[in-house]
Amino acid sequence: MKEEKFIRDELVFHLLKGNAHMSFEDAVADFPQSKMNAKFTNGDYTFWHLIEHIRRTQYDILDFIINPKYVEREWPKDYWPARIATQSIAGGTQKNQNATKKDWDKTIKSFLADRFKLKKLVEDPKNDLYKKIPWGTGQTLIREILVIVDHNAYHLGEFAIMRQVLGAWDKKHSEES
Repeated sequence: MKEEKFIRDELVFHLLKGNAHMSFEDAVADFPQSKMNAKFTNGDYTFWHLIEHIRRTQYDILDFIINPKYVEREWPKDYWPARIATQSIAGGTQKNQNATKKDWDKTIKSFLADRFKLKKLVEDPKNDLYKKIPWGTGQTLIREILVIVDHNAYHLGEFAIMRQVLGAWDKKHSEES
């Protein structure tokens, strides 16, 4: 039982922080709104596209874990926002390539809410970390949490490098790099 508590604590730690990567909160802290829609050289997505991708992927895995009627999403369409988003407006639609501050805040809020649900799933000793998810093909809760940790860490590293390359860190972070 002691080992199980240790494993659960480690999984939660890595979901929230991790040893070898920065937390989501640190990555997006004090992000300049003016850079939200900036693309890096030779890149085809923006900072917002990237954090929205992280959010969508995390949500998809959460949905898979908890939803017996889970429907597999289409790659890459359902995991990345459209490069040219279409917004509904009164009397028709309008093409818009740029996310708004409201979009940015909603992505962050949704990511954090879903991550909290994942944390609660891991912390609950009633949830067997090793039991196969009945509607899956052999996946377990521990495996899915590790996939989320790995995916988030990979893209948060990418996000941090994009911030450095595009001058989107504050002076304190720039001096630390």
